[in-house]
Amino acid sequence: MANRLINETSPYLLQHANNPVDWYAWGAEALSRAKTTDKPILLSIGYSACHWCHVMERESFENLDIAELMNEHFVNIKVDREERPDLDSIYMTAIQLMTGHGGWPMTVFLTPNCEPFYGGTYFPPTDRHGLIGFPRLLKSIAETYNERRDDVNKVTRHLMSRLETMSSKIRNDNTLTQDIITKAYENLVPNFDAQHGGFGQQPKFPQPMIYEFILRHFIRTESSLGLEMIELTLDRMAEGGIYDQLGGGFHRYSTDQHWLVPHFEKMLYDNALLVSLYLHAYQVTKNPTYRRIVEETLDYVTREMTDGCGGFYSSQDADSEGVEGKYFVWQKDEILDVLGNCDGEIINNYFGITRKGNFEESNILRVEQDEFNLRKKFNLSKQDFDAILQRSKIKLLENRSHRIPPSRDSKILTSWNALMLRAFAKASSILERSEYREIGEVNARFLLDNLRQNGRLLRTYKNGQSKLGGYLEDYAFLIDGLLALHEVTFEPEWLKESMSLADQMVDLFWDDDSNQFYDTGKDQENLIIRPCELTDNAIPCGSSVAADVLLRLSIITDNAAYRDKAISLLSAAQGMMSSFPASTGHWLNVLDAYLNGTKEIVLAGNPSANDTRKLLSALYENYIPSYILVGIKEPKESILDLPITENRGQVNAMATAFICENYVCQMPITDATQFSMELQN
Repeated sequence: MANRLINETSPYLLQHANNPVDWYAWGAEALSRAKTTDKPILLSIGYSACHWCHVMERESFENLDIAELMNEHFVNIKVDREERPDLDSIYMTAIQLMTGHGGWPMTVFLTPNCEPFYGGTYFPPTDRHGLIGFPRLLKSIAETYNERRDDVNKVTRHLMSRLETMSSKIRNDNTLTQDIITKAYENLVPNFDAQHGGFGQQPKFPQPMIYEFILRHFIRTESSLGLEMIELTLDRMAEGGIYDQLGGGFHRYSTDQHWLVPHFEKMLYDNALLVSLYLHAYQVTKNPTYRRIVEETLDYVTREMTDGCGGFYSSQDADSEGVEGKYFVWQKDEILDVLGNCDGEIINNYFGITRKGNFEESNILRVEQDEFNLRKKFNLSKQDFDAILQRSKIKLLENRSHRIPPSRDSKILTSWNALMLRAFAKASSILERSEYREIGEVNARFLLDNLRQNGRLLRTYKNGQSKLGGYLEDYAFLIDGLLALHEVTFEPEWLKESMSLADQMVDLFWDDDSNQFYDTGKDQENLIIRPCELTDNAIPCGSSVAADVLLRLSIITDNAAYRDKAISLLSAAQGMMSSFPASTGHWLNVLDAYLNGTKEIVLAGNPSANDTRKLLSALYENYIPSYILVGIKEPKESILDLPITENRGQVNAMATAFICENYVCQMPITDATQFSMELQN
């Protein structure tokens, strides 16, 4: 018999709709029941693509005896962390304070007032490997709550004090200087793995924002070490098992030091951020592999992660048929059967496929054999080898498509969609792929039409239903995505929408008392604290992206208040940037833009016209760390009312570029070669 979760739209919650646990979604009904029955709350937070979330469900939440214990002693609430990042942030911080680490599934025990007093992550069904079994834990927690309430209250008071202290705003009036960037870079370098790329040992996460910062540092300083770090890491990831060698796209992270064995889930946000990084690295190095990775990843998103209405899905699971990675691994004989002995032997060599295997008696595809040596071994020209590799990938991908695929979380999240919208728009500009622009335009229209209600941005969409007020990250990321879309289309609508969203973002999330943003709006649910995340984790935090877009919009609109707010945000984060650079990657990129200046570019012309395309090609030929581009498509557009576009238009009916920096403007430029030279100065 289904429980209450059957009425939810989140695929993660629906996965638990037939558990024997009497689950509630987070809301008034569950919280009221906890108070009226004086039962503690068992809060379980996870997400659809989480492998260990599925394990705990199979072991505990589908177990009748364990479910009976949960139902008897607790009000059980299940939360999708992707829908409710506010709850996830608050209670993850509590778990980290209690245990020193965190992760998902997250299991937190709360008083009826939602105050945490105990928790952890995964709990097995019986005692093992030093972990307490879940049934024994449930009995112990229930007994403690009922018989030692004073002890529970003492713990909650201590935790609430710590949480309130951590969520209080940081006031810092120190000057923002280049020394912060230099110190951050110096703190990063010793942790770099000079043999395999990446930071640390294992597990290894892609951390694209950190490499964006290092790339900026390379451009500013011409330090060869920075570029070597970037190229080594991007090459190893592109060759490794963390990258889907057949279907494109990156898995979540590598469980080993060598980028071989991934955690097989694929997240929309990882792929969006990595597309941007590989694009920028391609601009710097002109390495065709980086372009290929971008195109294959965006092709994967288009093929497997795009809704018919234009939204992007959230993730793909790590498991298929209950086995992690089963969909992606191969046996040697399978390759030979699909490709034949000739091509099959070459491909088995190229991807290092053996009968023994490199992962649980199967093979994860990775580029194992150097192409030059492989061609020499099989006496192949480069043209012949490329043809074999291309047709083999097509055949293997088609064959793989007949397997039972991993489940897909098909909910559409505003902030994650905006990251991918930005990736498609940037790829369209840099690679001159008009189809990417079209995908971005459809996505932007979908978000604005379906994830806004009475002018208020919403968080999530599934099966025609949008719900939950958008958070700071939803607003900031969408503004960023729309600015990127304006750059490729010159359409004033996207710029106007970004300006309108920025005004609303400030109204909903800005706190005048502390001069900082909160993650939740003033119109949203009051929780035990009002969260304010300042660290860049798997995705940039809402505040760092808000600072970024406000800085750029302050130039476009000549709005000094936007600039002041961005500087205040940077000042609050400056101590973290120099001391904990791995957790402040996007902050560092924004600080670099603020300290080192942003090129202000106005381009008047039709983006589909030949003369305009030549100027745009000159702009995107090389990597420019910080710039804004405002396009004037038609001479009489209302966009001309902006301060940045005042008295600027085409010269002699020719596409014309204007460059300003540090309040100094150059003469209008119509020649692409001259434009390219001036951009490099």
